[in-house]
Amino acid sequence: MRSPVIIVQARPPSRPRGRLPYKWSVLSNTTLGMLMATVNASILIISLPAIFTSIRLDPLAPANVSYLLWLLMGYMLVTAVLVVTLGRLGDMYGRVRVYSAGFAVFTVASVALALVPAGGRAGALWLIGWRLVQGVGGAMLMANSAAIITDAFPARQRGTALGVNQVAGLAGTFIGLMAGGLLSAWHWQSIFWVSAAIGLVGTWWAYRNLHETAARRHDLRIDWWGNLTFALGLTVSLAAITYGIQPYGGHTEGWTNPLVIAGLVGGLVLMAVFCAVETRVAQPMFHLGLFRIQAFWAGNAAALLNATARGGLQFILIIWLQGIWLPLHGYDFAETPLWAGIYLGPLTLGFLVAGPVSGYLSDRYGAKLLATGGLLLMAVTFLGLLALPVVFGYPAFALLLLFNGIGSGLFSAPNTTAVMNSVPADQRGVASGIRATFQNAGMVLSIGVFFSLLVTGLSQSLPGALHAGLTAQSVPAHAVNAVSVIPPVGMMFAAFLGSNPLSSLLNAAGVLHELPASTVTTLTSRTFLPMLLSGPFHQGLVVVFVLAAVLAAVGAVVSLFRGDLYIHEEIHEGWEKR
Repeated sequence: MRSPVIIVQARPPSRPRGRLPYKWSVLSNTTLGMLMATVNASILIISLPAIFTSIRLDPLAPANVSYLLWLLMGYMLVTAVLVVTLGRLGDMYGRVRVYSAGFAVFTVASVALALVPAGGRAGALWLIGWRLVQGVGGAMLMANSAAIITDAFPARQRGTALGVNQVAGLAGTFIGLMAGGLLSAWHWQSIFWVSAAIGLVGTWWAYRNLHETAARRHDLRIDWWGNLTFALGLTVSLAAITYGIQPYGGHTEGWTNPLVIAGLVGGLVLMAVFCAVETRVAQPMFHLGLFRIQAFWAGNAAALLNATARGGLQFILIIWLQGIWLPLHGYDFAETPLWAGIYLGPLTLGFLVAGPVSGYLSDRYGAKLLATGGLLLMAVTFLGLLALPVVFGYPAFALLLLFNGIGSGLFSAPNTTAVMNSVPADQRGVASGIRATFQNAGMVLSIGVFFSLLVTGLSQSLPGALHAGLTAQSVPAHAVNAVSVIPPVGMMFAAFLGSNPLSSLLNAAGVLHELPASTVTTLTSRTFLPMLLSGPFHQGLVVVFVLAAVLAAVGAVVSLFRGDLYIHEEIHEGWEKR
């Protein structure tokens, strides 16, 4: 016998005298939450040089690569795994309740990150652990923000509202690059203190002003088997991709590592088990029935392809700027992280220009043309970046970044609006979680795939370039051989961290003090290594940008299948009148 369905019916919110309409309070707070969550997904990218220096970790040591990868990707992995579950909890216990608790969790974790008690590997483990906790808070915010906005705004205004929210989310990933560069130039712990301060304000604001407006389903239950198989399957798969980037057994990458292979196979098996579980339980975590809705499945598939196409882009661009372009234009390696964030500014500008406009237009005309056009524009800009020389002229580079950002803005807001409009009101929490899962998983997958392709391109020609360049400077043969066999991933991460590794490598080979002073000056200059890297790096860029263009183009084709403007019937009588 089925238990009765118990629904706590919500009413349209009233407006206390002297305050803005409730929906604008919702939009401003959730925009702050999304901005904070996504800024912190990327803020460490630029801050890592200062962090590694402060906690005394050598980025070239093979054992330390895993710390770097987990600091970079642990936050995104946690958000990818948890957003669906936390969206379901929002449907059960209140989306505002889970969202507000996310602000509090995020704030506590930020304070703990700023108070790292030790250096070395112990300090790295402390930072990784609390970054994972911070990711839990970020997932609580991401999982419920779009659903809370959809609840608060009538259908005719959702595109505009979600457009503002999504622009904040997308722009946050690139604002984080600039903020990380500026704050870490002052002190690396300031990035966490600023996050804690913003989180404290957001927590107070959410608990004071937000309240539940959606119906809550107290009859819902947690799908424990579904949650377990999904979390394990996604975690194992994404962790295996992360470790596949690292060298193993004399290979430049770890794809032959038995643990990586087992992780990939085991992750796929667990995800297959998850799908089987979801078709058999009464209250599944992942409502596969939602994928029968044309606008829902097409929007999420396009979001996954978009995230995979652009997710690794920021890392590739940072390595390009920090490792080659900026040193060759007179910037010291120590200064390159800050300036890399600044020179990527056109991407953020593109988001800010296109996102709100496309959201407003999608309310009137639907998402299909805007989202599809945005993905096609992104594909064209990827091919444009491919056509640039490694030592490019900045105006052309900036213009391509601007249009890439505009393409992302044109896609994201209309696509999110179409996905959220297509589902029943009592499924918005889990639908928002599914949408965020596709997006976050695509980001992590992209980093692993793009790094691997870049390293593959470097491994084919970088050893020869290093050998020829060092030999031409009369470096002893044994030292040349020692440096030439360094895995390309080590050189790549050194450039990523704003470091010139030749000095430490030649010193480790025991020849640095034997070379003439003029030779040492040449080898450790800001131009010698970037010139050696430029040729091999371009080979990697060719593969990376071709793949990104293909993914964006396929996403555009998928986007065409979303159908015309579709809004699921509202369950609240008179909801559109408020």
